[in-house]
Amino acid sequence: MHCPYCKHQDTKVLDSRVSDDGCSIRRRRVCQDCEKRFTTVELMQLTVIKRSGATEPFNREKAISGVRKACNGRPVSDDDLALLGQEVEDQLRLAGSPEIAAHEVGLAILAPLRKLDEVGYLRFASVYRSFDSADDFEAEIAMLRMERATAVVDPVAPFPAPTG
Repeated sequence: MHCPYCKHQDTKVLDSRVSDDGCSIRRRRVCQDCEKRFTTVELMQLTVIKRSGATEPFNREKAISGVRKACNGRPVSDDDLALLGQEVEDQLRLAGSPEIAAHEVGLAILAPLRKLDEVGYLRFASVYRSFDSADDFEAEIAMLRMERATAVVDPVAPFPAPTG
């Protein structure tokens, strides 16, 4: 590791800590030459494997660009999209693999987008899953309605206290 102050190549690690989310390592270092201290943060590089077999570094903004198009005209702010992007990246990092297939990125987007905006979700899913007809939309809408209905019913409803 090069010292950012004097560019000397010999530094010593004083302390290493894993971040709370487990996605990065923070290291406190000291230069052996000028004795100045500095901190480095190491992140696992996510690499996306495309359908063609080519690889490229994960780009959160690229992953969210399709979501931005799907949510165009919807009440979804840039902050909402930034949070969704962070959630997707965190989910991919927590999977623990430095290489992820492109379709895994799309899968990681679907669940948080569904919570954020159902119309945006339908638009994104229609492209991602290659909907061919109105029947595909109707089936997805039926699934959304069924999930919403089961979420409304509280499975752990309190029972009346026993008497006697």
